[in-house]
Amino acid sequence: LNILREHKRKQSEWRLLAGSAWHDGGFVFTNELGVHPARETVYHGFKRIVKQIGLSGTRFHDLRHSYAVAALQSGDNVKTVQQNLGHHTASFTLDVYGHVTERMQNESAARMEAYIKSISNL
Repeated sequence: LNILREHKRKQSEWRLLAGSAWHDGGFVFTNELGVHPARETVYHGFKRIVKQIGLSGTRFHDLRHSYAVAALQSGDNVKTVQQNLGHHTASFTLDVYGHVTERMQNESAARMEAYIKSISNL
């Protein structure tokens, strides 16, 4: 959160410096004129960061996959994940990203056990 606050402060400085040249699209990440950063800038920044943390083989697209799996595992509604990813159907999202993990299976079993106990007065 502190990093995002600092970024917002820096972006405010850019806005003042750019004056009427500033493009206010409401984006979180922009260049010094308020527009999307260049694709190459994002890619090279990403590659620099993953190299620094010892994951140099990580592809940019892996972020999308990691988000989708984490969102589904944390309980996000599949329709929300579908829309965030820009997929046409929820079934496609589940086909691609709906990996069933042992943790998800255990959580499902625990929910079913709790439900059965609640209706059977055990």
